[in-house]
Amino acid sequence: MTNCIQQTFAFQGLGKRKVEADFRGGNVSADGGVTLLREIDLLDGLTIQLSECFTDFRDQRFVEHSVTDLLRQRICGIAMGYEDRNDHDSLRRDPCMAAGVGKTDPLGLARRGETDKGRALAGKSTLNRLELTQAKTAGAEIITSGPHKIRADFDAIEALLIRHAVSKLEADTDEIVLDFDATDSLIHGDREGKFFHGYYRSYCYLPLYCFIGPWPVWSQLRTSNRDAADGTVEALEKILPVIRERFPKARVILHADSGFAREPILSRCEDQGIFYVTGYAKNAVLLRHLDATMFRAKADAVVRGGHCTYFTEFGYRTKTSWSRSRRLIGKAQVNPKGENPRFIVTNLPGGEDDRWRPERLYREFYCARGDMENRIKDQQLDLFADRMSCSAMASNQIRLWFSTIAYVLMISLRERGLKESKIFRKASPSVIRANLLKIATVIRVSVRRIVLNWSSSFRYQEEIAMCSAALRRT
Repeated sequence: MTNCIQQTFAFQGLGKRKVEADFRGGNVSADGGVTLLREIDLLDGLTIQLSECFTDFRDQRFVEHSVTDLLRQRICGIAMGYEDRNDHDSLRRDPCMAAGVGKTDPLGLARRGETDKGRALAGKSTLNRLELTQAKTAGAEIITSGPHKIRADFDAIEALLIRHAVSKLEADTDEIVLDFDATDSLIHGDREGKFFHGYYRSYCYLPLYCFIGPWPVWSQLRTSNRDAADGTVEALEKILPVIRERFPKARVILHADSGFAREPILSRCEDQGIFYVTGYAKNAVLLRHLDATMFRAKADAVVRGGHCTYFTEFGYRTKTSWSRSRRLIGKAQVNPKGENPRFIVTNLPGGEDDRWRPERLYREFYCARGDMENRIKDQQLDLFADRMSCSAMASNQIRLWFSTIAYVLMISLRERGLKESKIFRKASPSVIRANLLKIATVIRVSVRRIVLNWSSSFRYQEEIAMCSAALRRT
């Protein structure tokens, strides 16, 4: 049959010279920086630990791609910007991705059969087993037939994330802040657990996140027909023992918005010796407590260009929902648009530390929640944690964990390899990916060596050298 695929492409000339292009450049990849991700993954051992949370029921005599390889391929693919399994039908030919996964034959030359040559990695059908087995074989203790034979242990994956986040803390840490928040993950099409959420005005899931500093410690996929704080107490019961084991004397503070100011959460914190700082929704009673402070703010705003903010604190107990009186801090703010009252509730003692006095506690501690919300956006948008394309919730939960692990690898690369870089030490995953990991690379394989020739005109050669040296020192 005649080959009708175009081989050469002509473009408008440059001066007297013709401009032509073809696909004969050899083994070239745009993902040369994936080897940095492999280095940080091997240093942390995260993917290997994750693979221990899966049980492989396949006949190992016929297995070409181990669970560790499949996980590393899927997670590195997400980190490099490839959100779907379908992307891997073309990525399986990418030699740099194969080297990043750890394949000793990244060009796929040793594969049997002409049709398999050049395909060192798994295709979408093989990767499919990682995400769909849970839904396809629900209730079965041992899988003896069918293609879906790689099952995840959800409890083990939860425990792995918690242990990893706590292990990242310095040995002399005396204060640990648990940042909790919920967000929306839009649902497209028919999905298990599909509900309409009034606040987000869409059909969505409502995942619950918790971070310790930049490190995700909890990523739980939930349906949206629930309170935003549901599952927080259960999460605390799993997180706290790991923290107490390593830091028995550290102060633990729960940090969240007003959706988490619920009696079960606050009382559990008080019973466990945990401090909390959460927002609290305004009501008529609270506004009356703030009247005097707001009056003062309005009076002073007249001579301050229309802006003035004062803080006050008082004891408050709801009529029925709270079991005790608690410390509330009110912000009486006036700006050209009018009054802007805000409240937070806390059990931190105001006189013990100057940081816990009303203004500093609100401005310096509570308002820092914005940074945690940025981390969720980074994970949702940069690492595709909102890509819930499977029909079953169990499969989408695994997808959420894959995105979380990919986020951990990117942050670990930044914290360990780029901490001395003025450009990238605070960069988001998308910036690191676009500027450092997307490197044009020619790969050459010999008997003794695999050589990656990065682009000679790459802009950030110094940062790559700095990162590589920093990783070798750790």
